[in-house]
Amino acid sequence: MTRYDTIIRGGRLAAAPGEPADIAIAGGAIAAIGPELAGDAGETIDASGQHVLPGGIDAHVHLNEPGRTEWEGFASGTRALAAGGITSFCEMPLNAHPPTCDAASFAAKLAAAERSSLIDFALWGGLTPENRDQLDELAACGVIGLKAFMSNSGTSDFSAADDLTLYEGMQVAARHGLLVAVHAESNTITAALAQRAQAEGRTGVRDYLASRPIIAELEAINRAIFLAEQTGCALHIVHVSSGAGVAAVAEARARGVDVSCETCPHYLVLTEDDVERMGAVAKCAPPLRPQAEQDALWAQIAAGTLPMVASDHSPAPPDMKTSDNFFAVWGGIAGAQSTMALMISEGHLRRGLPLALLAEITAAFVARRFRLAPQKGALAVGADADLALIDLGASATLRADDLHYRHRISPYIGMAMQGTIARTIVRGTTVARDGAIVSPPIGRLLRPLAATAD
Repeated sequence: MTRYDTIIRGGRLAAAPGEPADIAIAGGAIAAIGPELAGDAGETIDASGQHVLPGGIDAHVHLNEPGRTEWEGFASGTRALAAGGITSFCEMPLNAHPPTCDAASFAAKLAAAERSSLIDFALWGGLTPENRDQLDELAACGVIGLKAFMSNSGTSDFSAADDLTLYEGMQVAARHGLLVAVHAESNTITAALAQRAQAEGRTGVRDYLASRPIIAELEAINRAIFLAEQTGCALHIVHVSSGAGVAAVAEARARGVDVSCETCPHYLVLTEDDVERMGAVAKCAPPLRPQAEQDALWAQIAAGTLPMVASDHSPAPPDMKTSDNFFAVWGGIAGAQSTMALMISEGHLRRGLPLALLAEITAAFVARRFRLAPQKGALAVGADADLALIDLGASATLRADDLHYRHRISPYIGMAMQGTIARTIVRGTTVARDGAIVSPPIGRLLRPLAATAD
């Protein structure tokens, strides 16, 4: 009789949710899938009544270690990710100090992550005017890609990339087969509007929202696409907040540009009215938009033109979220623990999107685009046994005490969500169960694999 490490029995798979199936795990990988699998196992997990999805891959997370661990760190941040059904993540080069802009800073962040990360991780490298001579060494380290800001990053040690920096950085990235990810907002537009508003004493929520109009996002997206097209660089636009922004990416992709984009849960469940109601906890950049933009983003997810959701988890201590001047408030939303639950509750159960589509936008496409497939992102024999077990019949209202963040701040506190994360499994090991962490850190560095088609 075949003996496995673990057999998960009776769960309904996201890709074929009709009949229950078993998943056998050996050596950290999926060894077999099928109904009523024969064999024995060291551990048997009863998943009857639950749905099994590939563990989420959050490609846009700021955990701020080393250097700003008082904001968040790998220990607290990955506890939150694991509790939320995330099994891998890509950590941005800021807001660590120093940012991940050369081999030495990469090594320091890698050491911190290996000490404390519960789940697997990849590391972004930075692209700034100051580190163009270090891009080759970042590629050699195994970064998942290079991240640039087209507007002020909010931290003094990570400069915005001018057009020459982007152009030359994209040339290097293309040579190494690396993605370049950009925060796409026009600094010329946003900085001038912000300066004008503050000079006139207009420093409230609506004044901030007006200083970052959709045109600033569109201008930067199209400029980045043009540079990527000229250099042959693979481009990824992070946290797109508008339907027109997604449409610009889809149009470029249709004509052969190697470009993709993501949106974030906050753009899908909150609007600009929520910023006015909630205040600083809901401030981000690009800002939350009107309801019509939220509706457009959901429609594009359903149509397949918006293929990816990432949290852009960007926490900060409470004193950085308090000011009489809304422009001075830290612009980041803490939400990584809630991404999967929000997509299930708001996407599948409220809007009827298939679970297979949610698995695609939270795991499968992410793995392909960031060259983590076929190891990650799939319920398939041979893939890593990274799984999220979901109880669609359970509901919960998020409380601050449920959060594993260093600072229990989130705009989703008090929000009722239908569908809960019952268990998170990383390479066959249960790391979280019913919101509790049950494993020591087991995270490993993920490097991009050989290029695969999207």
